[in-house]
Amino acid sequence: MHTQVIDTLKKNQLSITDSRKTILQLFMESDGALAHMDIENNTGEEFDRVTIYRTLQTFVDKGIIHTIPSADNAIRYALCKDACSEGHHHDNHIHFMCDHCSTTYCLDHVEVPALQLPGGFMASRTDMVVSGCCNRCSK
Repeated sequence: MHTQVIDTLKKNQLSITDSRKTILQLFMESDGALAHMDIENNTGEEFDRVTIYRTLQTFVDKGIIHTIPSADNAIRYALCKDACSEGHHHDNHIHFMCDHCSTTYCLDHVEVPALQLPGGFMASRTDMVVSGCCNRCSK
């Protein structure tokens, strides 16, 4: 996994810093999306809030991670697939947020349905979040 972290940072022409390596490693090991607070809790006092925020913003800008809005206005972040690049996110899939464990999942195999917008309207981004009970909590 460590090699994959380094390769991803190099591919995106990013300096290899401790914060970037640690935060990217968290995303690669995570089953679901992460909030800023999740990263703070998992890195202890190793990095301050500003460093985490800047790292997340850099990863979004480079197409490494994407944002997921939530009903409570907290932004969560998840790894992008290989098709994303700097300034071009192609993560047009549905996200699922579990009401019980609060885990947010990318449902990569479920695409957002096509929308019929009125004339003159042009969508630049579609976010679809479904909430309910995940497969781990429904057992």
